[in-house]
Amino acid sequence: MLALAIFVVTLVLVIWQPKGLGIGWSALGGAVVALLMGVVHLADIAVVWDIVWDATFTFVALIIISLILDEAGFFAWAALHVARWGNGRGHLLFPLVVLLGAVIAAFFANDGAALLLTPIVIAILLRLNFEPPAALAFIIATGFIADTASLPLVISNLVNIVSANYFDIGFDRYAAVMVPVNFVSIAATLCVLWIAFGRRIPKRYSVDTLDLPRSAVKDPLVFRVAFPLLATLLIAYFVTAPLGIPIAFVTGTAAILLMAIAGRWWQAGRGAIVSVPDALRGAPWQIVLFSIGMYLVVYGLGNAGLTHYGALVLEWLALQGDFIATIGTGFVSAIVASIMNNMPSTLVGALAIDQANVPAVTQELMIYANVIGNDLGPKFTPIGSLATLLWLHVLANKGYKIGWGQYMKVGLLITPPVLLATLVALAFWLPLLSAG
Repeated sequence: MLALAIFVVTLVLVIWQPKGLGIGWSALGGAVVALLMGVVHLADIAVVWDIVWDATFTFVALIIISLILDEAGFFAWAALHVARWGNGRGHLLFPLVVLLGAVIAAFFANDGAALLLTPIVIAILLRLNFEPPAALAFIIATGFIADTASLPLVISNLVNIVSANYFDIGFDRYAAVMVPVNFVSIAATLCVLWIAFGRRIPKRYSVDTLDLPRSAVKDPLVFRVAFPLLATLLIAYFVTAPLGIPIAFVTGTAAILLMAIAGRWWQAGRGAIVSVPDALRGAPWQIVLFSIGMYLVVYGLGNAGLTHYGALVLEWLALQGDFIATIGTGFVSAIVASIMNNMPSTLVGALAIDQANVPAVTQELMIYANVIGNDLGPKFTPIGSLATLLWLHVLANKGYKIGWGQYMKVGLLITPPVLLATLVALAFWLPLLSAG
């Protein structure tokens, strides 16, 4: 009960975010209390740090890359191209925006897609003079696809990185399993979004009010190196995976290279257009404190018996067969994530899976189902992920206030069918892949 009380108070502070107390300091404060009360021990710090450091610094490096490319006009350029590819047809523009969000989520993580793409989409919708109901359809679409399409690569979500590192899953193996599953998730998301919002989308819009895509490019040098750099980075992930090189080293190297180019370091900053210091200040450094702090608090819950009960649930699901075990694990993870936030939920699920006495094939299905549940499940509630809370904050600053009740109505409509379709795809695809 003491471990649970510490967790609840810590989570409330993380979600509430009192003035001057960021998510990192809130989580770290909870960890200190847990240490002082004996819920966790000094030796647990090293264990938790070993679990989270690679994922945390990979995420920070990805956001730095995203912020620099955003300042250079990369994402605005892409969005303007998509708006023109719609060719004045709203029913074509909607799926194109969803697909753009899916691509950005895959390479720049769900937070990058939700936080960087949303303001750009809003700006374009304003230029196109879309009515508020139609604009809301696109805004909801960008927010949801950011998470539902964050499955394909290890780097696509902090949840993925933590899970892959914990169970020692290589970048190539993870992609082989989750890329096909992600296609199902995107298709299901698009179908459900279309059913929910298709009637709001105007049939026609005028492209004459749109700027030319090249006008969005603020730093031509950064823009020119973006595609080669991203292609090289993706190849490097696959090449370095068998060598056991941490993903944070690979991503961090790319971030430093892009900072050097954007900051014109070879000429002492002369001619720089993008502010690298601003990008560094905008990086989510609080996530470093949050990761070690929140995960220590959750580790204390595990020490107090939560993972034992979780393992018993998973063992019961395993007795029902692999299909039920996959669906059940995914939905249990999703529900837990929507209540306690997906980051602590990911570790709880991983610890329980590791402790459960189940066959190896079933365990692998559960590992990926846990990832899916924690990637998609947070969309049930606004508190399910920090990305959603930040996304809602960005929307409020842009004049689009979405209440928790309105959000949950949409979340409960969209998330269950997408989650079910994705888990079914995993249950069929992974055994086929392993057999091949």
